Amino acid sequence: MDVSAGDRFDYWSELFQRTHAPMELFSDRHDDFRAYQRVLNLGAVTVWPATLPSVRFRRTARLIRQSDPERFHLSLRLSGTMRVERDGVQGEFGPYDVCVIDTSRPFECESGIGLPPDSAQTGVGLEIPKSQLPPALDRIDELMRCRLSGRDGIGSLLVQFLSQLTAKSDSYRPSDGPRLGRVVVDLVSALFAHALDSDARLDPETERRALTLRIQGFIRQHLHEPELTPGAIAAAHHISLSHLHRLFQERGITVAGWLRQERLEQCRRDLGDPLMVTTPIHVIAGRWGFAHVAHFSRAFRRAYEMTPREYRGRAVGMAGGSV
Repeated sequence: MDVSAGDRFDYWSELFQRTHAPMELFSDRHDDFRAYQRVLNLGAVTVWPATLPSVRFRRTARLIRQSDPERFHLSLRLSGTMRVERDGVQGEFGPYDVCVIDTSRPFECESGIGLPPDSAQTGVGLEIPKSQLPPALDRIDELMRCRLSGRDGIGSLLVQFLSQLTAKSDSYRPSDGPRLGRVVVDLVSALFAHALDSDARLDPETERRALTLRIQGFIRQHLHEPELTPGAIAAAHHISLSHLHRLFQERGITVAGWLRQERLEQCRRDLGDPLMVTTPIHVIAGRWGFAHVAHFSRAFRRAYEMTPREYRGRAVGMAGGSV
């Protein structure tokens, strides 16, 4: 919605006052407050990417009494720095740090610290009802004092998932929302448990799903390695090969099948890229772990019902290029 420059801040401030977890909003950019936000509803989970200038949020005891949805809010910084004060304790969070906020407790958040006057910060917000997380995680209070990293481990998986989700949200159907929300809950549950060193407190089903997500993230990072096999994947995660196969069978696919599917999808993407039209097909296949071009061509034809060359011709032709 386009609002006149002089009214933008008041408009945004009023919106935040109306939410299920109302907050007070402050900014030095009253005269030209420019902000952008999308909201993705994934069943019980809500995700929103946002771009906005330096701003300060405050949630007081009075506002909590007015409305409290009993949720955890996770804020992922992609740019800019954020300072949060909760229960008299102050913490600072930079790019790819994840901050956890309890909507039932007062807090004050100053976001976009140190930004140049005309620049904006980017980030992704995430809200999960407390009831969706394992009740055995009884040390959640400790997370209020943690700076969770989104640069490695489970935090990195969460960041990758949220980044892909928010970048390609138009490719999902409404019916995908609850399923995607469950993936978010599993990743956040695993991140919390890891931060508290309490993996054993996750229920077995959540633990299995979280392990499967970690394994899938590992596979995506190593797709280009021809030696990436089920045996190598199992060894990297310190589990037996039979355990690895069971995890994927529970999702209705084999390990080798999922690995091949991911490699083919990366090849398909490159073959459809007009900027890569001069890259030989066998080079693209080798780049994504296919050691033998004939095997790649057969697998590609089974998956997409056309040869790699035919697919490239159609995709690049539609984009206005040539083969």
